[in-house]
Amino acid sequence: MTIDMHAHWRPAFLADAFRARTTPPMIEKTEKGTEMLVANGRSLPLDGMFDDMDERLRSMDRYGISTAVLSLFGQLQWIERLPVAESLPLCRLYNDKLSQFCEAHPGRFAGYASLPLADIQVAANEFARALAMPGIVGAVLPGNAFLTREAAKDYEPLLQVANDHKAIIFIHWGPRPGDQWPRVAFNAENANPRLGTIDMQASLSSNMITLCFTDLLDKYPSAQFHIHNLGGNLPFEVERMDHRRYMDTPDDPLPSTRVRKPNLFLDCNSFGAKAIDMGVDLYGAEKIVFATDGTDFSTEWTIKALAEAKLNDAQRDAIFHGTAQKMLGHLTNLATLQKAAE
Repeated sequence: MTIDMHAHWRPAFLADAFRARTTPPMIEKTEKGTEMLVANGRSLPLDGMFDDMDERLRSMDRYGISTAVLSLFGQLQWIERLPVAESLPLCRLYNDKLSQFCEAHPGRFAGYASLPLADIQVAANEFARALAMPGIVGAVLPGNAFLTREAAKDYEPLLQVANDHKAIIFIHWGPRPGDQWPRVAFNAENANPRLGTIDMQASLSSNMITLCFTDLLDKYPSAQFHIHNLGGNLPFEVERMDHRRYMDTPDDPLPSTRVRKPNLFLDCNSFGAKAIDMGVDLYGAEKIVFATDGTDFSTEWTIKALAEAKLNDAQRDAIFHGTAQKMLGHLTNLATLQKAAE
């Protein structure tokens, strides 16, 4: 069996809600009658935008993925950053439908709730409501909320809800309401690698400094924290961080000794064998979970990367399913399928 902890989806039920809106995110028609999704400063054709979840199940079966933990695809996540009067109804619609979808496919899907982040107390109430529904195992929070310890203070009511329910906070690269975004313009030269790799990974690295080098995670020992893409660049940069610590503050603990938090987990989405080996060396295989981003391409990529990584069977089993089972087992039912082929 394999558990996919990072599986974005684009649910079709949001389309009608967007058609009813007159400001982004919304759906508008071109002069030729083509429907376009307008969100996050971009306008993209609606045709083929939303996922066929029957095909998603067939894909999961092909690769031996027993359970996928769903979270909203990036453009659709803008419902979380709207003014609360607009955001709350959309997030409730999403969370209700997500739970119903999980119930309709027992054990095959779980989900991260979306929250109306413009008002943290309203978001905390919605988080608690969502966690009472079948299939909901946690919530997505934007990486910008964890760029510093000071920034994270505003989000602590949500961490407390996760702590109370032993639920999961999925920290995903992205802005808080009101943040300038994207930091690299979509029409800049080489925008994709600048924004989707360089900026993303650097931001996740800063998130990890907050999570590992402050008291934040220690305050919420029953909450579980999931961050994607191996937590940014730490596996590649930790030796330099240790070097700086020897030079600047030699009496302080080395950074390489501070990254294994008992309630912090990292997924290996989009990385190859060499990076996974470095991640395992730094964090331990028992801290890393399987992830696909929700696409066939990424599924094939990740299975191949794990097959080529210098791991033993116990380490591979931990990444494919063992750690995720421990994270999810008390929160939702899990299906059992054969392990993905290596």
